[in-house]
Amino acid sequence: MASKAAPSCRLVFCLLISAAVLRPGLGWYIVNSEYGDTIVMPCRVDVPQNLMFGKWKYEKADGSPVFIAFRSSTKKSVHYDDVPEYKDRLSLSENYTLSISNARINDKKRFVCMLVTEDNVFEAPTIVKVFKQPSKPEIVNKAPFLETEQLKKLGDCVSKDSYPPANITWYRGGKVLQSLEGEVVINRTKKMDPATQLYTMTSSLEYKTTKADIKMPFTCSVSYYGPSGQKTVHSEQTVFDIYYPTEQVTIQVLPPKNAIKEGDNITLKCLGNGNPPPEEFLFYLPGQPEGIRSSNTYTLTDVRRNATGDYKCSLVDKKSMIASTSITVHYLDLSLNPSGEVTKQIGDALPVSCTISASRNATVVWMKDNTRLKSSPSFSSLHYQDAGNYVCETALQEVEGLKKRESLTLIVEGKPQIKMTKKTDPSGLSKTIICHVEGFPKPAIQWTITGSGSVINQTEESPYINGRYYSKIIISPEENVTLTCTAENQLERTVNSLNVSANENREKVNDQAKLIVGIVVGLLLAALVAGVVYWLYMKKSKAVSKHVNKDLGNLEENKKLEENNHKTEA
Repeated sequence: MASKAAPSCRLVFCLLISAAVLRPGLGWYIVNSEYGDTIVMPCRVDVPQNLMFGKWKYEKADGSPVFIAFRSSTKKSVHYDDVPEYKDRLSLSENYTLSISNARINDKKRFVCMLVTEDNVFEAPTIVKVFKQPSKPEIVNKAPFLETEQLKKLGDCVSKDSYPPANITWYRGGKVLQSLEGEVVINRTKKMDPATQLYTMTSSLEYKTTKADIKMPFTCSVSYYGPSGQKTVHSEQTVFDIYYPTEQVTIQVLPPKNAIKEGDNITLKCLGNGNPPPEEFLFYLPGQPEGIRSSNTYTLTDVRRNATGDYKCSLVDKKSMIASTSITVHYLDLSLNPSGEVTKQIGDALPVSCTISASRNATVVWMKDNTRLKSSPSFSSLHYQDAGNYVCETALQEVEGLKKRESLTLIVEGKPQIKMTKKTDPSGLSKTIICHVEGFPKPAIQWTITGSGSVINQTEESPYINGRYYSKIIISPEENVTLTCTAENQLERTVNSLNVSANENREKVNDQAKLIVGIVVGLLLAALVAGVVYWLYMKKSKAVSKHVNKDLGNLEENKKLEENNHKTEA
């Protein structure tokens, strides 16, 4: 346990006072410490055998000593002197190593370890250095913007709580900025806190900006010395908004110029390449020498073809800086003659024309009843099949949405025309009478039969196509009959008749009967002739057989006579 008792020996006191004179100290020993850490100072003197006690002191600026710690070698007691700045911060070990906690800047002193014997004093000096790393530098008081060709304060780079004082450096795009008269001005200041003896470093930068500084990063760094040597810490990058005057004006057209058509709204947009960009412009319309003052846009609504021309815009305060563009308002006109619903008579001539007027070449397409035609229609003599819905359509391919179309509904009318035909069934028992009708509007067909006959199928109609269709009946008349076909529409009533003879059926039946009788008679005659021939053939065959037999008998008789004669001769 530390004791406040101290040796009262006058001789020892005298030796301590005169030690620096009686014996030179050992070589210098330096202890580097970080601010706030514990400073550890070994005594660096071999403890002598006859040691009485050890003491630590530090020297003031004027060289006078201040004792701070005492330790007896016999009583093993430790005494710390009443020095306010080291209260509760000192620790002296058995080997006389002195530790100072919570290092401060004012601990930067020359400390001396003293080991005292009865006849001598041994000293070992130690130099204490305390370092404090500064805070990360920060650019403050930043300029909201910089203007080209003007020397203006960019900001302050501040680094706090350093010891010893740190050094601040400015960078542009990673390269060090050096002071240059009229272009780069750097002012450095430092301020020490009396309580902590720590320094706050400030460096202000004035800079003459050019357009090359657009999006260019600026930084600063602080360099300081610590226990392990020099170190550098960099700030965050800062990019400044660079203001520069407008050097060029451009004009834009919305929508794009090649797609403007009658009825569209046109927006002119004027732009300056300065920063900040101009907010007002003068717009010049075709044929108007005076400009219209507006924001950076000007809108024309529902434009017509006469809006085609050159459009310009300029700065309000510098009219010579001007931009222009040419605008074409595309248009498309179509005239179909005739158009709408047109009624003509069959055989009439009908000239048709589709006239196009456009701002550039247009395509023309003809359609009939939703089917594309290979060429435009031309009618020198109308037929029923010419009737239909015709459409003339034109478009400008390069301009979206610019197309026109007109239609012609052609009606071809005609009085009913009748043609009757007759067809006999192969059996000859019935006849098919057909009434072919042509006309428009569609004629109604009615049959009338004069005479008696069996009607097998009274009426059967075909589809009505291109003004034509037919109606047919199948009849088997018992006597001569007359068939009358009546076709009627809004224009006229037409009647046609056809006589059908019943004898035709009878004659054909008789002819068939006669043919059958003839075939039967012919077959009978053929059979009779064949029988007579066979009878004659058989009769002749019997006579020949008898004659042959007679001849054979004679031969036999002659043979016997010859044999008898031969025997006689023998």
